Amino acid sequence: MATNTGFDEETTRTAALWWTQLRDPEPSPDLLERWGAWMAADPSNAQTFAQLNTLGELAADASPSQRQQLIDEFAPRATKRPYRPLAAAAAVVGVALLGGWWMLRGGPDHSPLPQQYASAVAEDRAIQLPDGTAIELGAASSLTTRYAQHRRDIDLRAGEAFFTVTHDRQRPFVVTAGPLHIEDLGTAFNVRRTGQRVSVTVTEGRVRLSPANGAADDADLPSGRLDLVAGQRAEYDPVSGALSVSTIAPEHAATWRQHRLEFVDEPLSTVLADVNRYSRQPVQLADPRLGELRFTGTVNTTNIGRWVDALPHVFPVQVSAFADHVVLSGTGKH
Repeated sequence: MATNTGFDEETTRTAALWWTQLRDPEPSPDLLERWGAWMAADPSNAQTFAQLNTLGELAADASPSQRQQLIDEFAPRATKRPYRPLAAAAAVVGVALLGGWWMLRGGPDHSPLPQQYASAVAEDRAIQLPDGTAIELGAASSLTTRYAQHRRDIDLRAGEAFFTVTHDRQRPFVVTAGPLHIEDLGTAFNVRRTGQRVSVTVTEGRVRLSPANGAADDADLPSGRLDLVAGQRAEYDPVSGALSVSTIAPEHAATWRQHRLEFVDEPLSTVLADVNRYSRQPVQLADPRLGELRFTGTVNTTNIGRWVDALPHVFPVQVSAFADHVVLSGTGKH
């Protein structure tokens, strides 16, 4: 297994600290936001974190001796240099694992503990869960799994994921995305979450939508249940409080898997948030009011720069490119 040794000491130490902090079963929104900002700030941050996270996943089910062997494989001790940052970071992860900070099979009472997954900017990730359920996690996305004896819970904290669920009537599979619960009824479906804005699209079978815990306090959120079948999409708009349902061809349900982001009458602020998950040169708005502009169209994630350059032909904006980001500002024209 190849080891990337190009990361510096500060990056690897910080990645290891983030890794241990994210073992908390209920990380705060502030922690997740700061972690996301750090991941997006530099590609090496995401790469280092992903490498340590892979080490953690491999070591979770291993014996203490096997865990040490994995650490040695990721960060061999034999080196001519007196200090290797990745080895130090791997040691931090190793201590956490050997100390029982992340035991996937549960604590002393064998109750299941959550497992967290995250993807780097511009990099999708495939996940296989213990029951055979497959998840395709979009770029710069994160979710938490909690598997109990009678229930399987997934919390999509940010980004997008496509679920191909192994159906089990005895253990419901429920995805929580902001204000919505999405319960599998034998299906494959896509969920995109941008803040509290949520889009659910079904490609096979059926899902059932209901308000997440506490969401019923929002009088504008439907308090009942809504079933979606293959070829249907439901979108929740937190600004209007509306949950709209439309039809969609199954092949367009998760086009991000083919490097295309498709939007229909969505705020530019939401569009940019999703586009930035695939861009190492994030696009920012000089004036938040520009985020209220509505966009319909397709963005090719392999050529985001071309899409950005074309925006002045669609909106009253001008593009200013810098070394590590792009700024959209208004032109004063309407």
